[in-house]
Amino acid sequence: MTRVRLEHIDKYFGSTAALENINLQIEPGELFFLLGPSGCGKSTLLRLIAGLHEPSGGAIFFNDKDVTRLNTCKRNAVMCFQSYALWPHMTIRQNVAFGLEVHKVPALQAAERIEKTLKLVQLEMLAARKPNELSGGQQQRVALARALAVQPQCLLLDEPLSNLDAKLRLEMRGEIRRICKSAGFTTIYVTHDQKEALSVADRIGLLNAGRLVQVGTPSELYHTPRTSFVADFIGGANLVVGVIAGQKDGHSVVKTLIGDMLARADGGPTQSPGDKVIVSIRPEQMRMIAAGAPNTGTGIAAINRVTGRIIASTFLGETSEHLVEVQGKQLRVVAVPPVFQPPQAVTLEFAARDVLVLGE
Repeated sequence: MTRVRLEHIDKYFGSTAALENINLQIEPGELFFLLGPSGCGKSTLLRLIAGLHEPSGGAIFFNDKDVTRLNTCKRNAVMCFQSYALWPHMTIRQNVAFGLEVHKVPALQAAERIEKTLKLVQLEMLAARKPNELSGGQQQRVALARALAVQPQCLLLDEPLSNLDAKLRLEMRGEIRRICKSAGFTTIYVTHDQKEALSVADRIGLLNAGRLVQVGTPSELYHTPRTSFVADFIGGANLVVGVIAGQKDGHSVVKTLIGDMLARADGGPTQSPGDKVIVSIRPEQMRMIAAGAPNTGTGIAAINRVTGRIIASTFLGETSEHLVEVQGKQLRVVAVPPVFQPPQAVTLEFAARDVLVLGE
């Protein structure tokens, strides 16, 4: 297994900076996701690791070997693109064998690898079929099998589920994780889909405008974002500007446009009275009740309450999403189970422990 280390990576296209000062270490056997909005540099970074581009500055190491100037074949980094690029005239077995032939693997050893890999992706019974006889998910597994068969130092996946429909993407998430973790290869996976990353990754590196803004486990990025960008991109948090007014019962008191609220005093930047901050509240951590109804936060020592009016509601199946205007600020609330006919005037309740203070 391979440890991938990036040191001070820069990449420029002309005068345009695609990546700036990327420092990252991906552990052996880790399933690591590069996540971010379109144009943030995640696919460019993947191509640098693959050897398809050379960095403008910095170095790339596989274990302790500097591979910065090595081509893709010599560093044995195998990349799966969005299009599966399967040979339509070949059987599944022949497609999987193709990379082994290029690498001149002996016939007996190649045959063993092919059978082992087809079994890993659960396609051994379909090995004699052609790609057009398979579903999209099965074709994706063939592309993975072809990459795994050559036993890469590093497996690189560039939005591999983007061509699948929503239901199949959901099913393939678990399959991708099972296959990659069973194979044991270090895997780097690019996506712009937050739920895909949160549900599959061991760790995530979140990029924005060519910079790595936070690295951590899915839980760390979701529950303890370091910046308002991370809080907004991972889960679409409600962000409200405020000023620290003091402390009360172990919580921070924050004055905001929608009213004073209690927030967590830990997990964020050092807080002093007068500091300008941004508070983050997850939509699913807000409870929506009729305006004027009694406090429902039984057993919660510190509960915040604000009153507003619903200006839009959307039914999403297992949940409903509501846009609530409070003192001119629009807050997104997710109700589980869904609320079909909410009152127009509502009170939102949310615990102080669910309000995270971020630096401005």
